[in-house]
Amino acid sequence: MHNTQETALENNSDTFLDNPLDINSISQHRPTKVRIRICIPQEYNGVPIISRLVSHHEVTVNISAASLETNSCKDGWFDLELEGSNPQIQSALTYLDEMDIEIINKTDPEEDGW
Repeated sequence: MHNTQETALENNSDTFLDNPLDINSISQHRPTKVRIRICIPQEYNGVPIISRLVSHHEVTVNISAASLETNSCKDGWFDLELEGSNPQIQSALTYLDEMDIEIINKTDPEEDGW
């Protein structure tokens, strides 16, 4: 005779075996990090590019180094670490590409051991 908990466990294990894990889905949502250096053209001074990476593309951004002068005619640059799922990282990189922001360096998450 089974009690209610044993019956529930048996039902859950049957369901688990009938629905194997989707490894691709899991890896798509696994947190990852990418290091990039971007060049910000002078005409984008005052445009909240990094803020939009966070708010629109839901990545965490760490600024590890930067050079951007106020009211300068020079381009600036940022060394960034982007953290998020693969789709979030790709969305952020697509945004930068659409803004014609040059990505000077980009690391591979596998090379960094992330």
